[in-house]
Order: sequence, then structure tokens, then C-alpha cells
Amino acid sequence: MDRRKFVVLLAAAAATSANAQKPQKIPVIGFLHPGFADSGSPTLVSLRDGLREAGFGDGDNIKIETRWAAGKPEVLRQLAEDLVRQRADILVATARPSIEAARAAAPNLPIVANDLESDPIASGYVASLARPGGNITGLFLDAPSLCSKWLQQMKELTPNLMRIAVLWDTTTGNYQLDAIRSAAKSASIDLIVMEFRNSDGLEAALHDGLKQNPQAIIQLGSPLIRQAGPWIAQILSSHRVVGISPFRTFVDGGGLMSYGPDLVHLFRRVGFQVAEILRGTRAADLPIERPTKFEFVINLKAAKALEVEIPPTLLATADEVIE
Repeated sequence: MDRRKFVVLLAAAAATSANAQKPQKIPVIGFLHPGFADSGSPTLVSLRDGLREAGFGDGDNIKIETRWAAGKPEVLRQLAEDLVRQRADILVATARPSIEAARAAAPNLPIVANDLESDPIASGYVASLARPGGNITGLFLDAPSLCSKWLQQMKELTPNLMRIAVLWDTTTGNYQLDAIRSAAKSASIDLIVMEFRNSDGLEAALHDGLKQNPQAIIQLGSPLIRQAGPWIAQILSSHRVVGISPFRTFVDGGGLMSYGPDLVHLFRRVGFQVAEILRGTRAADLPIERPTKFEFVINLKAAKALEVEIPPTLLATADEVIE
């Protein structure tokens, strides 16, 4: 073999060896949330659990980058852009404001949403539930059925219910609000809307609404409302007003009742959907899922403090009763 051919073969072998030793890029999952940083949050823990069950371990063969807006939805776009700069391969967006931010910052990246507050078709996120058709898929709640259920439960608790207030995070859109308004109108119940758009406005909205003397308060879905559950429970208890929330943080913190999707199960399913995309399924072809597991929790200690008697029919339907 002449010297020239030997040099060429040697260079090719060196290049092959270098390419073989070059570490492959670990997929990056960007997690975007409008609330406050919480490494022990059931949303994040369950997402990791779902991914692990599907064969993807954070720190092993994937990396999860988290970004929390700390109750300030206006910074979500900046956080989403930062995740794009970190070369995220998939974005997991919690709630409508995170979806909007991810959509604007990464129109071509797959986005897996967990949204309890939006109609994905009416919002223009997907073409259909079976075939989303774009870069967004995930789990979306059927809000009208849930709002009707809350109203039914509150009427069963308070048979002479005529005036209620709803706590509404305006960044989540009108889907839930329209649903609860429609249900209240059908039941001839007056509705007070306590609206806010960030964590700073939540306290003022709640206190202003309580001044109008509602008989009960229904909390609509919002990550900020979920994280503020114990604080909201304390305020309602001090005003001796009954309330219901989609999130069990409210009853675990001393509130009366919660009815909503099991978030642990929900985010585990999000993890499985992310895993499907990591394996090559396009978001456009991955069907939208609906929450299938719900839990109804009653806090009897709170009922006693509020001097409220829980009807046996409600107790019979509870998945858990806190003594």
C-alpha cells in the first residue's frame, strides 16, 4: 500500500473513532409552569414518574429543565424562549398561559399540554381531539361537565343556594367562566365573579368578593389557585363561607370540599405522552386525552368548624372523607 492511501485510511479510521466516541445529545424536556417553584409538586413528581415508567429517567437518558413564573404570567414567554435556547426538544406546558407562551416561542417544537381550563379546538390549538394536526397535544378537561358538577354539589350542601361567587384566573380564558355562568343561569343562581390575573391580585379579588356576601365560593381551575389552596381555605374559614375547589390542596389545607381530576394520575399520563413523542410519534398524530380519574374529598373537620352538616348523599359519593 502506498503512503498516500495509508494516510487516507488512517484519517478515515480516526474520524470514525471520533464519531463513535462523541456522546449523543440527551433529549431535553422543558417544563413550563405559571406558579411557584416546587420540586415536590405532584405535577412535576408525577411527570417524572410517568416518564420513568415509560423508560425515560431524568438525569439518565433525558434531562428535564424546569421554569416557574412565580405567579407572574407575563414572564412566561421569556421563560419559554429560554427553554428554546437551552435546546429543549419538547415543551410541557401547564395551563393556558404556559401554552400560549410556548406556542409563541416555539411554533415548531412539540408541546404537550396539561390544561384544565381550555377547549383545545375552540382555542385553535388542535384541529380535532383524535388528530390534533399541529405541534400541540396533551390532556384537556371538559370544563362544562365539571362546572355543572360543582354547582350540583354546592346546591346539595345548601338547598336554598341563591348567590355564589367564583374565583377566576383571567389568564386561563373564558371557557370555565362561560360554563359556570350557563349552569348558574339554568339553576336561577346569581353569580359574583372574583377575577385576578396574577398572584398579587388573588388576595384582593377574594376579599372584594367576600364583601358581597356570597353563600358559597366555587374556585375555578388555575395553577395559582391550586398552590394557594391552604391560604384560600384559611380565608374562607375565617369568613365562615363554604367552598369547593378542583384541587385537594384546598381540603388538605382545611377547606370543605374538592372535586376534580386526580393530578397524580393526570401528569403521569402527560409523562407517557412525552415518551411517545420521544419514541418518534408526532404531536400532530397523538390524540388529545381527557382526564378519566376524578376524586371527591370532604373535610369533616372543616364542616364542624363551619357548623355545616354534610348530607348523607354527599358523604356516600365521596372518595375520601377527612376526619
